[in-house]
Amino acid sequence: MSGKKTVLERCETVLAAVQWASILTACIALVVLIVTFGWLVFGRYVLNATPTWVEQLALLLICYIAFLGAAAGVRDNTHLGVTLFRDIMPIPLQKVIMMAIDFILAAFGGVMFYAGTQLMIFGWDSNLPMLEIPESFRTLAITLSGALIVLHAGTRGIIRILTYSDWHPQFETQES
Repeated sequence: MSGKKTVLERCETVLAAVQWASILTACIALVVLIVTFGWLVFGRYVLNATPTWVEQLALLLICYIAFLGAAAGVRDNTHLGVTLFRDIMPIPLQKVIMMAIDFILAAFGGVMFYAGTQLMIFGWDSNLPMLEIPESFRTLAITLSGALIVLHAGTRGIIRILTYSDWHPQFETQES
């Protein structure tokens, strides 16, 4: 049992590091977004020369902020969910429902990853206006988010199966 627990603890440590990197990247993107909008205001009203690239960069950064933040939220179990019906079920059924939700989220992440990859391939030959980088950099956020959702939700579902008798759904909802 202790060997299994150390593997699970290592897995949780790796997932926490991946989540931290996602949140850090989203935070850096938010800071860059704020700084560039400061430059936009300064350029427009002080220099009388509006930097036109700020809007396109803002659209790109918003994609990364939203999608990486959503993937991190899946790991924390803060994604949109209604737990009323699950909570009135008996504990064994609650566990099954929670595992099913994890695998449904992982499947959704898989679809996001696949569709994002297809969009990246499709958009590689066209550039974002004003930034002169491939359009695929915008859809990379969707692809990364999908992969992270598969990683976080799928791993949580597998861990719940492996530790079925050790966890209790009500303790999880109180912690989150």
